[in-house]
Amino acid sequence: MNPRTPIAWPARLLVVDVEGNGANPPDLVEVAALPIRDGRLDTTTAGAWLIRPPVPVTAFAAKVHGLTNEHLAQYPTWPEVRHGVREFLSDAWICAHNAHVDHRVLARHLPGWQPAGVIDTLRLARATYPDAPAHSLDALIEHAHLDLTHAPAQRHRATYDAYATALLLLTMADLYETWPELTAVAVPPGLPGAPKPPEPEQEPTLW
Repeated sequence: MNPRTPIAWPARLLVVDVEGNGANPPDLVEVAALPIRDGRLDTTTAGAWLIRPPVPVTAFAAKVHGLTNEHLAQYPTWPEVRHGVREFLSDAWICAHNAHVDHRVLARHLPGWQPAGVIDTLRLARATYPDAPAHSLDALIEHAHLDLTHAPAQRHRATYDAYATALLLLTMADLYETWPELTAVAVPPGLPGAPKPPEPEQEPTLW
Protein backbone atom coordinates (compact mmCIF):
# COMPACT_ATOMS: atom_id res chain seq x y z
CA MET A 1 0.00 0.00 0.00
CA ASN A 2 1.40 3.40 -0.99
CA PRO A 3 1.73 6.00 1.79
CA ARG A 4 -0.84 8.77 1.70
CA THR A 5 0.33 12.11 0.33
CA PRO A 6 0.66 14.58 3.22
CA ILE A 7 -1.79 17.46 3.43
CA ALA A 8 -0.60 20.55 1.57
CA TRP A 9 -0.66 23.00 4.49
CA PRO A 10 -0.95 26.74 3.83
CA ALA A 11 2.30 28.68 3.80
CA ARG A 12 1.33 30.54 6.98
CA LEU A 13 -0.80 28.87 9.65
CA LEU A 14 -0.76 30.09 13.25
CA VAL A 15 -2.45 28.36 16.15
CA VAL A 16 -3.56 31.18 18.44
CA ASP A 17 -4.94 31.58 21.91
CA VAL A 18 -5.81 34.69 23.91
CA GLU A 19 -6.43 35.36 27.58
CA GLY A 20 -8.41 38.31 28.92
CA ASN A 21 -8.83 40.38 32.05
CA GLY A 22 -12.36 39.18 32.79
CA ALA A 23 -14.03 42.44 31.70
CA ASN A 24 -16.95 42.48 29.27
CA PRO A 25 -15.82 42.93 26.56
CA PRO A 26 -12.40 41.62 27.61
CA ASP A 27 -9.09 43.41 27.33
CA LEU A 28 -6.21 41.20 26.27
CA VAL A 29 -3.61 40.14 28.83
CA GLU A 30 -1.90 37.42 26.78
CA VAL A 31 -1.67 36.46 23.10
CA ALA A 32 0.15 33.40 21.76
CA ALA A 33 0.66 32.40 18.12
CA LEU A 34 2.37 29.10 17.31
CA PRO A 35 3.28 28.43 13.65
CA ILE A 36 2.65 25.11 11.94
CA ARG A 37 5.04 24.66 9.04
CA ASP A 38 4.68 21.67 6.71
CA GLY A 39 2.62 19.83 9.28
CA ARG A 40 5.01 20.38 12.19
CA LEU A 41 5.07 22.71 15.19
CA ASP A 42 7.64 25.49 14.94
CA THR A 43 8.23 26.61 18.50
CA THR A 44 11.41 28.47 17.49
CA THR A 45 9.45 31.26 15.80
CA ALA A 46 6.37 31.36 18.03
CA GLY A 47 4.99 34.72 19.10
CA ALA A 48 3.89 35.46 22.68
CA TRP A 49 2.89 38.74 24.28
CA LEU A 50 1.95 39.60 27.86
CA ILE A 51 -0.03 42.83 28.15
CA ARG A 52 -0.92 45.20 30.97
CA PRO A 53 -4.66 45.84 30.54
CA PRO A 54 -6.29 49.25 31.01
CA VAL A 55 -8.82 47.70 33.40
CA PRO A 56 -7.53 45.50 36.24
CA VAL A 57 -7.76 41.72 35.94
CA THR A 58 -10.73 40.34 37.87
CA ALA A 59 -10.13 37.87 40.67
CA PHE A 60 -11.96 35.16 38.74
CA ALA A 61 -9.87 35.64 35.58
CA ALA A 62 -6.63 35.67 37.59
CA LYS A 63 -7.65 32.41 39.25
CA VAL A 64 -8.22 30.80 35.84
CA HIS A 65 -5.01 31.80 34.04
CA GLY A 66 -2.81 32.88 36.94
CA LEU A 67 -1.98 36.32 35.49
CA THR A 68 -2.40 38.83 38.32
CA ASN A 69 -2.32 42.61 38.14
CA GLU A 70 0.96 42.59 40.05
CA HIS A 71 2.55 40.25 37.51
CA LEU A 72 1.28 42.20 34.50
CA ALA A 73 2.32 45.59 35.89
CA GLN A 74 5.79 45.23 34.31
CA TYR A 75 4.51 44.52 30.78
CA PRO A 76 3.59 46.94 27.96
CA THR A 77 0.08 48.10 27.17
CA TRP A 78 -1.84 46.98 24.09
CA PRO A 79 -1.04 50.11 22.03
CA GLU A 80 2.65 49.34 22.58
CA VAL A 81 2.45 45.80 21.18
CA ARG A 82 -0.48 46.09 18.76
CA HIS A 83 1.65 46.71 15.67
CA GLY A 84 3.89 43.72 16.39
CA VAL A 85 0.91 41.41 16.88
CA ARG A 86 -0.75 42.64 13.68
CA GLU A 87 2.46 42.11 11.70
CA PHE A 88 2.87 38.60 13.11
CA LEU A 89 -0.72 37.58 12.29
CA SER A 90 -0.86 39.34 8.93
CA ASP A 91 -1.94 37.19 5.95
CA ALA A 92 -1.95 33.96 7.97
CA TRP A 93 -4.56 31.32 8.50
CA ILE A 94 -5.35 31.10 12.20
CA CYS A 95 -6.52 28.13 14.23
CA ALA A 96 -8.05 28.13 17.70
CA HIS A 97 -10.31 26.01 19.87
CA ASN A 98 -13.76 27.58 19.75
CA ALA A 99 -12.27 29.98 17.22
CA HIS A 100 -15.23 32.38 17.14
CA VAL A 101 -14.10 33.72 20.53
CA ASP A 102 -10.43 34.25 19.69
CA HIS A 103 -11.23 35.68 16.25
CA ARG A 104 -13.79 38.10 17.70
CA VAL A 105 -11.46 39.36 20.43
CA LEU A 106 -8.50 39.76 18.09
CA ALA A 107 -10.62 41.49 15.44
CA ARG A 108 -11.91 43.96 18.04
CA HIS A 109 -8.34 44.76 19.11
CA LEU A 110 -7.01 44.91 15.52
CA PRO A 111 -9.47 47.00 13.45
CA GLY A 112 -9.22 46.14 9.77
CA TRP A 113 -7.32 42.89 10.34
CA GLN A 114 -8.67 39.77 8.69
CA PRO A 115 -6.94 36.38 8.58
CA ALA A 116 -6.68 34.34 5.40
CA GLY A 117 -8.92 31.76 7.05
CA VAL A 118 -10.04 30.43 10.44
CA ILE A 119 -9.77 26.81 11.57
CA ASP A 120 -11.85 25.82 14.61
CA THR A 121 -10.58 22.67 16.32
CA LEU A 122 -13.81 22.46 18.34
CA ARG A 123 -15.84 22.25 15.13
CA LEU A 124 -13.30 19.85 13.60
CA ALA A 125 -13.30 17.64 16.71
CA ARG A 126 -17.08 17.32 16.73
CA ALA A 127 -16.87 15.92 13.19
CA THR A 128 -13.71 13.86 13.73
CA TYR A 129 -14.48 12.45 17.18
CA PRO A 130 -18.29 12.30 17.32
CA ASP A 131 -18.15 9.64 20.04
CA ALA A 132 -15.80 11.56 22.36
CA PRO A 133 -17.34 12.06 25.83
CA ALA A 134 -16.98 15.85 25.42
CA HIS A 135 -15.28 18.30 23.09
CA SER A 136 -13.72 20.77 25.49
CA LEU A 137 -9.96 21.17 25.08
CA ASP A 138 -9.34 19.27 28.34
CA ALA A 139 -11.57 16.38 27.24
CA LEU A 140 -9.92 16.20 23.82
CA ILE A 141 -6.41 16.27 25.28
CA GLU A 142 -7.34 13.11 27.15
CA HIS A 143 -9.35 11.54 24.32
CA ALA A 144 -6.59 12.04 21.71
CA HIS A 145 -3.81 11.10 24.19
CA LEU A 146 -1.86 14.27 23.46
CA ASP A 147 1.68 14.41 24.83
CA LEU A 148 2.04 17.82 26.46
CA THR A 149 5.35 17.09 28.17
CA HIS A 150 7.01 19.97 26.33
CA ALA A 151 4.14 22.45 26.50
CA PRO A 152 5.13 25.85 27.94
CA ALA A 153 3.58 27.37 31.08
CA GLN A 154 0.40 25.64 32.30
CA ARG A 155 -3.21 25.02 31.29
CA HIS A 156 -5.22 28.19 30.61
CA ARG A 157 -2.13 30.19 29.73
CA ALA A 158 -2.21 31.21 26.08
CA THR A 159 1.12 29.57 25.23
CA TYR A 160 0.07 26.22 26.72
CA ASP A 161 -3.38 26.22 25.16
CA ALA A 162 -2.00 27.16 21.72
CA TYR A 163 0.49 24.28 21.98
CA ALA A 164 -2.24 21.82 22.99
CA THR A 165 -4.56 23.05 20.23
CA ALA A 166 -1.78 22.71 17.66
CA LEU A 167 -1.13 19.09 18.67
CA LEU A 168 -4.86 18.40 18.53
CA LEU A 169 -5.07 19.88 15.02
CA LEU A 170 -2.13 17.81 13.76
CA THR A 171 -3.57 14.64 15.30
CA MET A 172 -6.95 15.16 13.64
CA ALA A 173 -5.41 16.24 10.33
CA ASP A 174 -3.95 12.75 9.92
CA LEU A 175 -7.52 11.54 9.30
CA TYR A 176 -8.12 13.89 6.35
CA GLU A 177 -6.85 13.46 2.80
CA THR A 178 -6.53 17.09 1.73
CA TRP A 179 -6.54 20.63 3.10
CA PRO A 180 -9.85 21.46 1.34
CA GLU A 181 -11.41 18.36 2.91
CA LEU A 182 -10.26 19.50 6.36
CA THR A 183 -11.34 23.12 5.91
CA ALA A 184 -14.76 22.06 4.64
CA VAL A 185 -15.37 20.66 8.12
CA ALA A 186 -13.26 22.96 10.29
CA VAL A 187 -14.03 26.52 9.10
CA PRO A 188 -17.14 27.97 10.76
CA PRO A 189 -19.70 29.45 8.34
CA GLY A 190 -19.31 33.18 7.98
CA LEU A 191 -15.64 33.27 8.95
CA PRO A 192 -12.76 33.75 6.48
CA GLY A 193 -11.86 30.61 4.58
CA ALA A 194 -15.33 29.07 4.69
CA PRO A 195 -16.22 27.18 1.50
CA LYS A 196 -18.44 29.19 -0.80
CA PRO A 197 -21.92 27.76 -1.36
CA PRO A 198 -22.44 26.24 -4.79
CA GLU A 199 -23.80 28.48 -7.50
CA PRO A 200 -27.52 27.89 -8.13
CA GLU A 201 -28.26 26.04 -11.32
CA GLN A 202 -29.53 28.20 -14.14
CA GLU A 203 -33.03 27.52 -15.38
CA PRO A 204 -32.99 26.22 -18.97
CA THR A 205 -34.01 28.75 -21.58
CA LEU A 206 -34.85 28.65 -25.24
CA TRP A 207 -31.73 30.54 -26.25
